Formats: sequence, C-alpha cells, structure tokens
Amino acid sequence: MSLPGRLPPGIVEAVETMRAIGIDVGSYRLSLYGLFSTLVVGVLLYIAVRVVMRAIKWLLRRNPQIDATQRLLTEKLIAIALFVFALLLGIDLLGIDLTALAVFSGAAGLAVGFGLQKTVGNLIAGIILLMDRSIKPGDIIVVGDGSAMGGPPLPGGMPNVGRVAKIGVRAVNVITRDGRKHLIPNELLMTQAVENWSYASPEVRVRMRVPVAYESDLRRAQRIIVETAKANPRILTEPEPVVWITAFGERAIEHELRFWITDPESGLGNVQGEVFLDIWDRFQEEGITIPYPRRDVRLVPGDEPEG
Repeated sequence: MSLPGRLPPGIVEAVETMRAIGIDVGSYRLSLYGLFSTLVVGVLLYIAVRVVMRAIKWLLRRNPQIDATQRLLTEKLIAIALFVFALLLGIDLLGIDLTALAVFSGAAGLAVGFGLQKTVGNLIAGIILLMDRSIKPGDIIVVGDGSAMGGPPLPGGMPNVGRVAKIGVRAVNVITRDGRKHLIPNELLMTQAVENWSYASPEVRVRMRVPVAYESDLRRAQRIIVETAKANPRILTEPEPVVWITAFGERAIEHELRFWITDPESGLGNVQGEVFLDIWDRFQEEGITIPYPRRDVRLVPGDEPEG
C-alpha cells in the first residue's frame, strides 16, 4: 500500500518506523505497518458493507411487490456478494500477492473446506428453503417427531410445535409454546420430515379422547360434548365439531371429539384444557359420569406348601 507524495513529515516518519518494526517470513515482510493497514482497511470495508446493506434493506422494505420471504432471500444473497467483493477489494488495496501463498492457501483451503462442510451445507439449505418458500418466518412447524423442538408429544397426542421466528445463514430459529428458542440446522429441515401447519392453510384439527360410563345416556353425552366444543370461541363452526365412538373399553365407552382451529400458534393444550373443563361441568349438571380408572385383582388360591 503506497503512501501519497505529500504528507506531513511526522506522519511519514511514523510510517517508516512502523515499517521498520517487523519480521521476515521467507521472502515476505510482516511489519507493524502492514498489520495496521490491514486493520484499517478491514474496518472501513466492514463499515461500508454494513451501510450498503442497510440502504438495500430500506429499499427492499419499501417495495410492496416483494414479500417477506423474497426480501429475506434477496438480502442474504446480496450480503454474500458484498462480503466476497469487499474481501477481494481489500486484498487488492493491500497489495497482497496470493501467488506467493499458493501452496499454503491450498492446504489451508482444504482444511477450511473440511471444517466448514456443515456450515456451507446449512447455508445452501437455507437458500433453498427461501427459494422454494416451503418454510417462511411466522409458519408453525413440527420437525420429525418433535424431539428437535423440545421432547415428546404433548398430552393428548398433539406434537410439540414451534413458530419460525427467523431463517438464518446456519439455522432456523424456532420458538415453541413454552418460550424456548431452538436453533434447528437448515440441513436438518432438508433431510427430515417437516410438518408445516401454515403452508397451505392455518386450519388444524384437534382430537380429544372423552370416556363415558356404560350406564350413561350416550346420545345426550355426545350432544353435550358437541355443544361444549361449539361454545368455545377458538373452535370453528365450519367444519363443525363432531364426536364418534371409537371403542368399547373395559370400563367406559371411548369417544373422540374432533374440531378445527385456525390459530395453532396460540396453543393447543390450552384449548383442550378449556374444552375438557367445560365438558366436566356439563357432565356434572346432566348426570353423565366418567368412570374412574379401576383395576380388579383376583386372588386364586394355590396349592398348600409342603411342610
């Protein structure tokens, strides 16, 4: 990096002193001035890239024809291009001769390639997810069996779901109903089965098991279950809630209540709890009983032990 011809003597002397302080590595001179120049150029280029990215984000957000997914994809592609351009420009400004480091850079590049294999894979997977628009910020998803998002299914068989908060370069930020933020690698979303509850429609069907005693009036119990579901403001009236007999159990006749909601991001366990409590209150008023769990143990007399 050459100096301008007209500089104050003090600056020229300071620069020459910084150039004199250094070590020789083969034919390459590593000086204090070189390190300082590299730091200054790097900081200036980083600030320039950030300023340009803010301007681009401002322009993209003012364009109503671009949705959130397309805007995010465009921002990431432009950011990658800007950082690559800044790196090449910085090398040119500093006058670094890459041919002198060909052997070292080849070995280092091979090592970095193996080390960043997963990172590059996640980057490409994130770009593919944004391009096909199968997952967008705000979607409600279930990854695999839900173990990547906080453990086994919730009570009632409902899987542990999460809301996509951000699609990053390396991972997707998913927030579950318990407030935990999970960073799921982008590559995992490409290799595992993903349920996107918001992809085609936000409507989700919820199924609830309701046992009724054998001595109860089944038709009245079914009518109460449906009326209770219809009274809940979060449950859709079209398609309307239905209840079916699923099995004749040992102690009760098993029923399954099925209804639809449009806001799974507001919770599944809470709406189930409200419906269960309302069904319990109505059953108490109408004399419908829910049998207690009971297990009979019969003792069979055996042979007398030999004395």
